[in-house]
Amino acid sequence: MEAAFDGFLRYLRHERNASELTRKAYAEDFASFLDYCEDRHGYFPEPREVDTTFLRGYLAYLHDCGYQRTTIARRLACLRSLFRYCLREQLCDSNPAKALRTPRTGRKLPHYLTTSEVSQLLEAPPANHPLGIRDRAILETLYTAGLRVAELVALDIEDWDRDANVLLVRGKGRKERIAPVGSYAERALSRWLEIREVGPRANSDDQQAIFLNKFGTRLTTRSVGRLLEKHLQTSGLSNKTSPHTLRHSFATHLLDGGADLRSVQELLGHKSLTTTQIYTHVSTARLRDTYELAHPHATAARRKAAENN
Repeated sequence: MEAAFDGFLRYLRHERNASELTRKAYAEDFASFLDYCEDRHGYFPEPREVDTTFLRGYLAYLHDCGYQRTTIARRLACLRSLFRYCLREQLCDSNPAKALRTPRTGRKLPHYLTTSEVSQLLEAPPANHPLGIRDRAILETLYTAGLRVAELVALDIEDWDRDANVLLVRGKGRKERIAPVGSYAERALSRWLEIREVGPRANSDDQQAIFLNKFGTRLTTRSVGRLLEKHLQTSGLSNKTSPHTLRHSFATHLLDGGADLRSVQELLGHKSLTTTQIYTHVSTARLRDTYELAHPHATAARRKAAENN
């Protein structure tokens, strides 16, 4: 089983172009499955020995341990992908996870910032310090292009076409897309690149990166999270805000401004329109609240609830 999973990880990396974070998540989910096998069965089975009943017992075990449905669904998805790989490599005769139903998880509305809150955040980095200039460019780029933080830190200088003012973005699975750069982000990026300095310890990959840390090497996703936390404290915004919140805000503000869902899907790089549709719920909820507050025939109880929200 462990050898099969090692092969699965190599498959994810070399054939599926899965990111390091994705592979790490799969490894953590698989470790949970191995813990169950050892704890409840006392051994690690071969892929051919695992059947649907075996996996159903694992899901029941996760439920008894109090795991959330989202966690159980993710771990089932890991096993479903693993056994699909095993079936392809003839390590098993069928996919025992295929017949199992994924737990219904429901979808939480994404946390996003209002346009005024975004402006408040973007003005937080000091304009008279090199790192402040860099941080302003980072936040502007995340918001103006709707990037994932991993996509942001992977950007190279050559990925910015200044004539067309667009970014070449490599998303999940190394899938490429074009992201427009707004005028505010263009100014912020230009100012940062004027003072950007590569450090003495930088390798060839670092030298190509748009965003560098204080040592002059490529910025990491964790560093972006830390710098955001610092500016959230300065601006007094909610600590629930993450780098991904700016991506949520980007999509929400586009739809509020009249953009069609297909265009937002392309800009976000979503494979499925279903993924993008979560943002329509955000806009619909806002429209409903506005209606309850403004329409003379809205019920008093609903109007009061909307005012409290």
